[in-house]
Amino acid sequence: MLSSTEHALLRRIAHEQAACRAPSLVAAVVRDGEIVWSGGRGRVGEQQPGTDTQYRLGSITKTLVATAVMRLRDEGLLDLNDPLEKHVPGTPFGAATVAQLLSHTAGLTSESPGLWWERTPGADWDALVGSLAEGATKHRPGARFHYSNVGYGVLGELLARHRGKGWLSVLDEEILGPLGMNRTTPHPAGAHAEGFAVHPFADVLLPEPSPDAGAMAPAGQLWSTARDLGRWTAFLGGETGGVLDPETVAEMRTMVTVDDTDVWTTGFGLGLMLVRYQGRRFAGHTGSMPGFLAVTLVDPAAQTGALVLTNSTAGVGITQLCLDLITMTDELEPRLPAEWLPSPADPALLALTGLWHWGPTPYHLRLQGDGLLLAPVEGAGRSSRFRQTDKDTYVGLDGYYAGETLQVGRNTEGVATHLDLATFIFTRTPYDPAAPVPGGVEDWR
Repeated sequence: MLSSTEHALLRRIAHEQAACRAPSLVAAVVRDGEIVWSGGRGRVGEQQPGTDTQYRLGSITKTLVATAVMRLRDEGLLDLNDPLEKHVPGTPFGAATVAQLLSHTAGLTSESPGLWWERTPGADWDALVGSLAEGATKHRPGARFHYSNVGYGVLGELLARHRGKGWLSVLDEEILGPLGMNRTTPHPAGAHAEGFAVHPFADVLLPEPSPDAGAMAPAGQLWSTARDLGRWTAFLGGETGGVLDPETVAEMRTMVTVDDTDVWTTGFGLGLMLVRYQGRRFAGHTGSMPGFLAVTLVDPAAQTGALVLTNSTAGVGITQLCLDLITMTDELEPRLPAEWLPSPADPALLALTGLWHWGPTPYHLRLQGDGLLLAPVEGAGRSSRFRQTDKDTYVGLDGYYAGETLQVGRNTEGVATHLDLATFIFTRTPYDPAAPVPGGVEDWR
C-alpha cells in the first residue's frame, strides 16, 4: 500500500492503543483474500506484537463452529429446520431448531448457570445439560433475538455426536487444517499475549485467568493470530478454499434477526454478526473474554476487511476501529472498477432480454453474468436475479423473488410470449391478450 495509507492506518491504531490504554494491540487489513497491511502497538513481554502473536478470539470461535454445522447441512446430515431433539435428544429445549441456535433466536439463556463460565474451569456436557434442566428457555423459540453462549455449547455437542469426535478435532480436521490456520488453538502456544484487566483509575494491570471452558468452550475458547484471523476474514468474504461452498457462506451472511430496533445497525445471520455502517454491509463477529477483545469484519461486495486483537478486558472500541480501518483503506486507496469486456451470450437468453410488463408496470430483463436480472425500468420495486435450472426454468437468487420459480411461456412457434413468476404474468406489452393473464384482458378504453 502507499506509505501515506500505511501511516494513516498505523496512526489510527496507535491512537486507539494509547487513548484506551490497551496493553497491546494488533490489527490488519485484508483485501481480495490477502493481508495487505498490518500493525502492532504496545508490548507483549518486551516485544511489539506482530501477526504471529496469539490472542484469545472469544466469540469469533462461534463462526468456526457455525461453519462446521453448515458443512453437516451441505452433506445432507441435518436440515436447519430440524429440532435439536432429532440430533441431541434428551434436552429440555429440544424444540428449538438448528437454525435458531445458529442465529441466537432459540430463546435459550445467555449464560450457563452457576459460576461465571468465562473465568472458571468448565464441566462436561452432562453437567452442562443437567444445569439447564429448569429455566433454560427464556423466550419462545423464534420469537426474538437473545444472544446465547449456551446455544453454541449445544452446537458443539451436536458436532461431536455427528462426527464421533470432539468439536475441536472437527474444526482442526475440516476447517483449520485445510485453510492453513495452524496457529489457531484451544490454548496459547508459542508467542502469545497475556490477558489483562486495566484499572479504570490507574495505569496498572490485573492478570485475567484463561481456563478451559469445557462444554461451553465452543462459545469462545480459541486463540489465534492476526495472520490466521486474516485468512478467516477472507473466508467470510467468500474465499472459502473448498471448505464450504461460497454460496453457503453467503447464506450465513444473510440477515435472520436484528439486534436493535428501528433502523438496524447490527444483526445476525447463521453464526455471523452483521453490521450496517455508512451504507455498507459487513459480516464477521466480535469476541470478548476476560483479558481479551477481538473483531473481524469484511465487506463481501468490496472484498475489503479488517481485524483487531487486543489483550484488555474492556475499554477498547474494537468494532469502530475495525470499521475505520476498512473505510480508510477504501477511501485512501479506492479500487479501480474492473474493466468492462464484451462476453458471448446464449442466443436463447439474448432473445429473452428487453422490455416486459407486469400489468402496466415496465420492467427490463437483462443478462447478468451467467444469469438474468429482472428489475423495474424506473424507481424502486421488486427486483431479483435469476439462475437457470432447466430449459425455460429459472430460480430467484435474491430480493422479493428469492427461491421463487420463473417459467418462460412460449407459443407454438417457440417464441417467448410471457414470463410466469410465482403466478405473476409478465408480457411484452401491458396485459397482452395473447398471454394467459389471470382474470382475462378487456380492451383498453
